[in-house]
Amino acid sequence: MWHKLLKDPEFIKPLLALALPIAMQNLITSSLNMVDTIIIGQLGATAIAAVGLANQVFFLFNLLLFGVNSGAAIFTAQFWGQRDLKNIRRVLGVALATGMAIALLFFGLAFFIPGPVLRCFTNDPAVIAQGSRYLRIISFSYLFNAVSFCYAFILRSTGEVKLPVKVSLIAFGLNSILNYVLIYGLWGFPRLEVAGSALATLIARAVELFITLSVVYRNRMVPAARFQEMFDLSREFVKRFFQTTLPVIGNESLWSLGMVMLTVVYGHMGTDVVAAVNISSTVERVAMVLFIGMANACAVMVGNRIGAGREDLALDYAKRFAILGPVSGLLIGGLILLGMGPFLTLYHVADQVTHIARMVSTIFACSIPFRIFNLINIVGILRSGGDTKFSLFLDTAGLWLIAVPLSFIGGLVWHFPPYFVYLLATLDEFFKLSVGVWRLRSGKWINNLTHRMRQAAGELQFSEE
Repeated sequence: MWHKLLKDPEFIKPLLALALPIAMQNLITSSLNMVDTIIIGQLGATAIAAVGLANQVFFLFNLLLFGVNSGAAIFTAQFWGQRDLKNIRRVLGVALATGMAIALLFFGLAFFIPGPVLRCFTNDPAVIAQGSRYLRIISFSYLFNAVSFCYAFILRSTGEVKLPVKVSLIAFGLNSILNYVLIYGLWGFPRLEVAGSALATLIARAVELFITLSVVYRNRMVPAARFQEMFDLSREFVKRFFQTTLPVIGNESLWSLGMVMLTVVYGHMGTDVVAAVNISSTVERVAMVLFIGMANACAVMVGNRIGAGREDLALDYAKRFAILGPVSGLLIGGLILLGMGPFLTLYHVADQVTHIARMVSTIFACSIPFRIFNLINIVGILRSGGDTKFSLFLDTAGLWLIAVPLSFIGGLVWHFPPYFVYLLATLDEFFKLSVGVWRLRSGKWINNLTHRMRQAAGELQFSEE
């Protein structure tokens, strides 16, 4: 089996070519968030909690964007298997319009009513005051994110992964420098503290979008579409796009709302708990970047094979990814256990915060192989085959029926220790594992979507089966 996994150049070369740059981009993005948290951490637990809770709004927004563009990526990967540029650009148009609508909604919430939004998470007036200043500034970045996110997904799905990495690296460097300058008032700039972090991120996101669009259109890359190409849409095309994509959007919405509910539990357990979980979350995001890259590579490779009519090879690739991911996760989990102690010394927080963060990260490290299988199976395998309705059920049923209720009862009724509440919140991973293995082995998730979409665009004339 390992010889087949590692010695097959037709599998391993595209895996590395796709997964490593995507992982690098996600590492840069996660490191950007980690740098923010470390720098803000010098201001104390209240500042960490304020930024962490304010970023729950972005977290929810980002996952909705991920849902829209994951749906778009399903079609893009399959169309790219046929090199169908015209329909890829139509998919881009629908995804852009949907993403901007979501961005405007979240901009309105974050800019006009940040206080009521933050009161959903905490009753601490100091946290709400600092978080509101942060939200009002960073809300403008949501508009930039909606566009750059969409172009990055189209580029990835067509195998062009280097540009998003380079642009993310520039944004990371710029954000890190501006963070130090604006938070602490260096080089003659005013000391803005939490507001400085928001302004630094806003500037970095604007630069990221400008560079992405400039390079894409100057080099006439796949997403370099004219307005007419993006919006040459029939009602049937849009309908079929959302038939597949709405379950993904619903999936990400329900999943992210579930994560927000868990944050509500932590928020009502105290500011120290919020700070500790936020510190641990930075470790989780960095640890998962390789596997987010692997899941995206899986989605592209499997989707391309389905679009090209190679369903047998698509199933074979899916099974290889399902083995490779969790085994790799064992190594990453071990590294977390070894490195957590030195990492926590970077934060100037109370011993209680450090203890909670250490315990939470230990639980995460032990559960990471199961999380990775579920990530690759849902995002990389089932969705790439258009099996979005089952993915919706698989990813959200355990969360809302197991993790969220147990966490609320354990944290707010029985007053369990924070790390035990976190353990309860991971139990849904075992539900997803058991049901997900069955679905993967059945092969029922494989659906070629390209013929119906081309028919909807008026390019094919045949009756629907």
